[in-house]
Amino acid sequence: MYIPNSFAVPDVATCHSLIRRHPLGIIFVADGNGFAADHIPLILHPSKNDSEPDRLLGHVARANPLAQKGIKAIRCLTVFQGLDHYISPNGYASKQEHGKVVPTWNYEAVHAHGTLNLIDDPAWLLGFLERLTQTHEAVQTHPWKIHDAPADYIEALLKAIIGIEIMIERYEGKLKLSQNQPESNRVSLIEYLNRLSTTESQQMAQRIVANSQQ
Repeated sequence: MYIPNSFAVPDVATCHSLIRRHPLGIIFVADGNGFAADHIPLILHPSKNDSEPDRLLGHVARANPLAQKGIKAIRCLTVFQGLDHYISPNGYASKQEHGKVVPTWNYEAVHAHGTLNLIDDPAWLLGFLERLTQTHEAVQTHPWKIHDAPADYIEALLKAIIGIEIMIERYEGKLKLSQNQPESNRVSLIEYLNRLSTTESQQMAQRIVANSQQ
């Protein structure tokens, strides 16, 4: 990924934050047939010490070709996409001053490079699914739990999936949030995006503000 210095993510903690906020990763692997990509919700498991890598945990259907790669570790790239929004020159104060502005696109992204292993263990899968469910059901008034469903139903579903564990070797992070613009343009752009009054535009305005304060 091309990352100009002004857009580079400053630390691993920022990469972790984006992955947690946008956990649907795209796992890319290459084989003799070319490239394959799978959209998989993943849980980040940060390392507790420098001797162990961070891990991404997930699951796929056994019918997925990814689940049929065998026991050998697979090289992969996992991409996480954060907020993104079109940026119109109309949002820049300098448009009125000299007109030397063009459209662009703001976005956040993290690439995690590593190796993927398959985990064929029903107990591991059940524990992982309980954790995954707790994570995403936490915002519900009455969170759904795995054991709300019939035991034989869950047991049958567990046989149809397999776990995956990605050992992360390195991250590439990019936050393109108008850092390359003068402060006057960032201020006017924030006001412009808020005036658009869409959820996406206001979220992008908030991210530009937050990033400017770091």
